Amino acid sequence: MDNLFDLSGKVALVTGGSRGLGYQMVKAFAAHGADVFITSRKLDACQKVAAEVEAMGRKARAYACNVANWQELEGLADAAYAAFGKVDILVNNAGISHAKPFETVTDADWQGDLDLKLFAAIRLCRLALPGMKQRKWGRIVNVLNIGAKAPNADSTPTSVSRAAGLALTKAMSKENAQHNVLVNAMLVGLIESDQWARRHKGPAGAGKTYQEFLDGMAKGRIPIGRMGKAEEFARMACFLCSDAGSFITGVAINVDGGASPVV
Repeated sequence: MDNLFDLSGKVALVTGGSRGLGYQMVKAFAAHGADVFITSRKLDACQKVAAEVEAMGRKARAYACNVANWQELEGLADAAYAAFGKVDILVNNAGISHAKPFETVTDADWQGDLDLKLFAAIRLCRLALPGMKQRKWGRIVNVLNIGAKAPNADSTPTSVSRAAGLALTKAMSKENAQHNVLVNAMLVGLIESDQWARRHKGPAGAGKTYQEFLDGMAKGRIPIGRMGKAEEFARMACFLCSDAGSFITGVAINVDGGASPVV
């Protein structure tokens, strides 16, 4: 049987690729044969990841970019095409949680969150789509969170920008399926990351080991009984971006251990 997860000959561009979920997706794509273009705001961090990918026998390029800035995104796209000549897989992963009560969210907060999470994805898709359509093969994954479907109180502006990402995913999937460009979303639940390691060092983690802190976060919130791992998230990304997921488009998959109240 053919290896349906084989990504040999493909080029993946991953934003926010130097740590956390992005880092694990970069490593997973490379493990399945893809070459990888890695971007985040920190060049040195991207270069370290690129060196790891090259040690795996794949090609990699590191590039520093603030994806909230349109001019920097154009430079990123130019650099990716100069390095590899194409982008087959685009993962819009950049963004951090920005959640607080609605009445405390300023116009600047709204604009900054939309620029980082929504407009960055829109603009990168606009840059990558022509080549994907021409080659009749492309995969786009928008990384959102489970609040996009079921927002909680005190969750703006993130829940709103992520909900817009859902609409973007569905609209693009309808328009581009005929070109074999598949567009899906992955919704993050509670997954171990640098964010939780930082919180453990604060008041919330006082007197607890890191594992005790993680177990406490999961208790009563995740039916599967534990927090997820970034590697598990990355495996789903590989599935969607490979021929194993060749009949799947326009879906938003909760990767949350059952935590979301909606499907």
